Amino acid sequence: MSTELRLSGHEILKRAEELDALDAILPFDRRDQLAELLTDEDVATLKHLASEGMGANTLRALASDLGYLEAWCSVATGAPLPWPAPESLLLKFVAHHLWNPAERENNPDHGMPEDVAIALRTKGLLRSVGPHAPATVRRRLTSWSILTRWRGLNGSFTAPSLKSALRLAVRASARPRRRKSTRAVTGDVLAKLLATCAGERMVDLRDRALLLTAFASGGRRRSEVADLRVEDLVDEEPVHADPRNSVSPLVPCLTICLGRTKTTTADDRVHVVLIGRPVVALKQWLAAAKIDTGPVFRRIDQWGNIDRRALTPQSVNLILKTRCSQAGLDRKVFSAHGLRSGYLTEAANRGVPLQEAMQQSLHKSVTQAASYYSNAERKNGRAARLIM
Repeated sequence: MSTELRLSGHEILKRAEELDALDAILPFDRRDQLAELLTDEDVATLKHLASEGMGANTLRALASDLGYLEAWCSVATGAPLPWPAPESLLLKFVAHHLWNPAERENNPDHGMPEDVAIALRTKGLLRSVGPHAPATVRRRLTSWSILTRWRGLNGSFTAPSLKSALRLAVRASARPRRRKSTRAVTGDVLAKLLATCAGERMVDLRDRALLLTAFASGGRRRSEVADLRVEDLVDEEPVHADPRNSVSPLVPCLTICLGRTKTTTADDRVHVVLIGRPVVALKQWLAAAKIDTGPVFRRIDQWGNIDRRALTPQSVNLILKTRCSQAGLDRKVFSAHGLRSGYLTEAANRGVPLQEAMQQSLHKSVTQAASYYSNAERKNGRAARLIM
């Protein structure tokens, strides 16, 4: 083996060891791959972002996007990713990832060159055989812009030519936007899922508490469910089942402190409220599992032993899909995000005011949250019932 190769291998190993410091954020099975793709400066930037308190999911996405950008640039230009990236490179990135399939049939040079695509597939970084999803391209450009700013540099991400190219390319790619979950987990669907975990096995207690907590707390994201800790739970005084009736039964209440979420910062100190049945299910699980500190939702092996480690966000998604299969539902059309869209859809169906629902779901965008309400209003309204 040549000295150059030995040095390269040594550098990769050293970089992998540096990435070990981020093992709570970066998946270990991708550590070696990222060590090959990232530069020392990239790793230093990621470690700095981690020390600054950037959310784990955001940092994980940045690392993944950065690894892809480094690999793409190396293959497409034969050179490392430059900082800051020139406007021409940003335009090339858009052209390689958003293109018109019909035009590609007549012009092989349109879109990503075949040799670039083959090289990226060989590295396991490219799975799409057509143009990329516009949301993926926009996310990677956003990650690129964030990392550029954190290096103290200015990029060309607001250049009119890039905005125009992106808009035209999205229109040309004609790729329909995919929902994160085809079907929303509304109240009727949730009832079917809960019926599959009505037993008293540890896995039933956990999954029942997980589904009820995730839905009732505003449709929490799977990462937020996985990250939930006992220390985040605060018992409150019981409240009336019907707040308008002072003689209605008292039911248990607690608050969940979420800290930093996808749409908030750690300084926001946001929290949501759990009332009634979800609280009972959550406390039953914690008591049976003898969990009084650390992660709330944990792995359970095939013999019913409870791990000290928290579930991963992927595990939360798998639990929902498994329960869908057990309930006789098509697991392909449901995902954990369906709990989030399902919460707002159910709130709309029950006449809960939008602003009140958003206080629980913590949606920042009124437009996004209102889309669920608009859909419910259309289905329940008279406009679509002129001919029955």
